Amino acid sequence: MNKMNKKVIAVITAIMLLATCLTGCGGGGGNESADPARISFASGGTSGTYYPIAGAISTLWTDKVEGLTVDVQSTGASAENLNLIKNGEAEVALVQNDVMYYAYTATESFAGVDKNESFATLGTVYPEVVQLVVAGDSGIETLADLKGKAVSIGDVGSGVESNAKQILAAAGIGLDEITVRNLGFGESANGIKDKTLDAAFVTAGTPTTAVTELAATNDIKVLSLDQAVIDKLCADYGYYTAFTIPADVYGTAADANTVAVKATIVVKADLSEELVYNMTKTLFENLDVVAESHAKGKEMKLESAVDGVSVPLHPGAAKYYAEQGLDVE
Repeated sequence: MNKMNKKVIAVITAIMLLATCLTGCGGGGGNESADPARISFASGGTSGTYYPIAGAISTLWTDKVEGLTVDVQSTGASAENLNLIKNGEAEVALVQNDVMYYAYTATESFAGVDKNESFATLGTVYPEVVQLVVAGDSGIETLADLKGKAVSIGDVGSGVESNAKQILAAAGIGLDEITVRNLGFGESANGIKDKTLDAAFVTAGTPTTAVTELAATNDIKVLSLDQAVIDKLCADYGYYTAFTIPADVYGTAADANTVAVKATIVVKADLSEELVYNMTKTLFENLDVVAESHAKGKEMKLESAVDGVSVPLHPGAAKYYAEQGLDVE
């Protein structure tokens, strides 16, 4: 072998060793080094519950998870959040447990598109209540009274829209029997206030900022769903539970019987086990800190963190819950 050939082989060997080191020592093969130091938390509109609760959790993680900074992103909520994770534009999100199931299985509002398996569950956190809000003088007393009315069923593709469609269908009301408006919470509240809208579906933790602000200046009612509708929804869909909104939440004349789903924190599936373990541990061992910033923190419990999980847990979250004695099988 001549000297030139030896030099060529030496150069090629050096390059191969360098490539192996970059791949095997963290350049792209290990989850630990793939974790970003700054992550985006997709939440919801500023008039809803997701945005402020995400802000409280983001501050906690930034303060207590070493080397991590979390930024809150205002979005159109569940459906958009899942797409943001899929497209690499967010690493964490708050979503409804029903909507994440649709995305993961390519059903309901996600029918006809590829399954979104880019995310995993960190944990369920609090009930999200389906609220049907109308003006106090609207004359609307039951679901049947919505026929012929202008009704906001939430943003297109949102969890609210899916909830509204399922509730209307359970009540035997077709979308062609109402005037459909696809509006966010703030726009819906303004529509009821200026009487361009008769009713609005809002799915969020209670009290919801947009509804609270509307109730402060206008007489409102939160309609009860017919018991037969509640029973049908709970029987047909595993993610619904019966829920009662006390009258004092918004200062209404009566309690409202309705249904709820669970708000859930999801993360990018390829975040490392260590990072998600630390995020999960930090959250559930500092719920008092979250509660100081937002009332929803008082509803978040470790013992219910795996209730209503509709998409597999991230290994990091599962590891923490198993250590705490929760059933993660």
